[in-house]
Amino acid sequence: MSALKLAAANMIIASALSAAHKRGLKPLSVAVLDAGGHLIAFQKQDGASMLRFEIATGKAYAALAVGFGSRWLDKASADRPHFVAGLTAVSAGGSFPFLVEFWYATKPVTCLAL
Repeated sequence: MSALKLAAANMIIASALSAAHKRGLKPLSVAVLDAGGHLIAFQKQDGASMLRFEIATGKAYAALAVGFGSRWLDKASADRPHFVAGLTAVSAGGSFPFLVEFWYATKPVTCLAL
C-alpha cells in the first residue's frame, strides 16, 4: 500500500475547503490521517471555532476505526443511535462532518471536514 504523502494530504485539504466554499459553509477545519490514524496534515480556516483540531481529528479517527466515511456514520446515527453516541463520545463529540472524496494511488481517500 502506498503511504499518503504530505503533498496529497494538502491536495485533499484544498479540495475540502473548495467544496465548503462552493456550498457556502461556515469556516471549517480539515484533518487528514493516514491508514494508521496518524495526522498527516491539518488546516483551520479563519473564523472557525475553537476545538476544531480535536473534533476534526477525532472524527477522522473514528471513521478510520469503523472503516466507513461520514455518510455511513450519518445513516448509522438513525439506525443505531447508541453505537453512534458511544463513537461520538470517544471521538471528540459534536455533529457529523461532510465527506469529500479524493482519489490517491488509485484508492479513494475519505476526507472528513467540519
